[in-house]
Amino acid sequence: MEIDLDYRALSVESLPQRLGKVEAVASRVGGEPATWAIREVGDGNLNLVFIVSGSLGSVVVKQALPYVRMVGESWPLPTYRAHFEYYALVRQAKRAPGIAPEVYHFDKPQALFVMEYLHPHTILRRKLINGERVAQLGETIGQFCARTAFRGSELSLSSPEKKADVGLFSGNVAIPAITESLVFTDPYYGAEMNHHTPELSPVVDELRRNTRLKAKVQRLLMKFTANTETMLHGDLHSGSIMATDTEVRVIDPEFSQYGPMAFDLGMAVANFLMAYFSQPAHRSEDELEAYQAWILEVINACFSSFDEEFRHLWQTERTGILFPKALFEEQGNSADDACDALLEEIRLDALAYCGIEMHRRVLSLAHNADFEEIENTALRAKLEARNVLMGQTLIMEPEAYSDLAALVGLARAYNQQEVL
Repeated sequence: MEIDLDYRALSVESLPQRLGKVEAVASRVGGEPATWAIREVGDGNLNLVFIVSGSLGSVVVKQALPYVRMVGESWPLPTYRAHFEYYALVRQAKRAPGIAPEVYHFDKPQALFVMEYLHPHTILRRKLINGERVAQLGETIGQFCARTAFRGSELSLSSPEKKADVGLFSGNVAIPAITESLVFTDPYYGAEMNHHTPELSPVVDELRRNTRLKAKVQRLLMKFTANTETMLHGDLHSGSIMATDTEVRVIDPEFSQYGPMAFDLGMAVANFLMAYFSQPAHRSEDELEAYQAWILEVINACFSSFDEEFRHLWQTERTGILFPKALFEEQGNSADDACDALLEEIRLDALAYCGIEMHRRVLSLAHNADFEEIENTALRAKLEARNVLMGQTLIMEPEAYSDLAALVGLARAYNQQEVL
């Protein structure tokens, strides 16, 4: 692994001296760098993250480490991943304005960038665990997925522009390799870094004996590796979303690459479903039913808003080489049927990717706090089992649940099932 010879990891102590003369930082933070209040808040799996505050305001500084932070130096990881996260943020700002944080400064050799401090936003996963509601949550995430999917594809981009961008992101080889392993492969066998709740073992053992399931997952991995339809966020989970009660923002596209249009949508919905299944451990009995019903409304809105926004862009921004108007509208033909067919294909793939994400978050390396914070492991396993079995159903027969009423009905049915 190559590391720039000038690269140095930041610390609370070194940050003022190293960034104090950067105009993009100093002009927004204000005051003398020695007086800045600096907190290291990087509780994620990979990077250093600092909040820097002064007399004028605050910014966030994010720097890639040359290894996977949650594992340590035994798992090296190129710092160039920060370059691609920066590229992704710039594209998201253009393709889905107002949802990604604004980037103020990028230092390529140091693998760091300075960006907007989102306040009073908090991580969505924590809000869901705490039982808080966020207005327009499903609508915003559905629109974000539709806008980035459509505008990052050759439905919108010219062929040279799209191919150049695919070529650029193809240099990000380390991050996709993590997704290919931890998401698509490791959950389905005894990979070295896997772990799961001990009481869940009977369900896990049966899942890993299901050869038809594993074959379907590998076919979806083939789609993921071979398909460059659009630029993905790549890791759109509830920890990559920040929110207030009324505003939603999407952060951390460090797993960005070009891939299938359905992937981000499926990942997001999976995390809402995991929040749904975990709720019996987090809510009192008198709150539980209403809050779970709200989460299902979020899922419904996510899919519905994706469809609505995608259709709108199909009608107003279809300027790329795919489904050109010369073949349809300019010959007096409607392209609506073609749009319907594409959206149906996206939804089926999204449901299958959703099922895979529901598996990897309880069986692979990086788990969700929704389940992990449940101290009673017998209860945790019971709730995780419902999640795992619904995920299996979505992978095996997504076509049975492309209707949103059927999908919600499936979640409700598994929520009542006594598996363990």
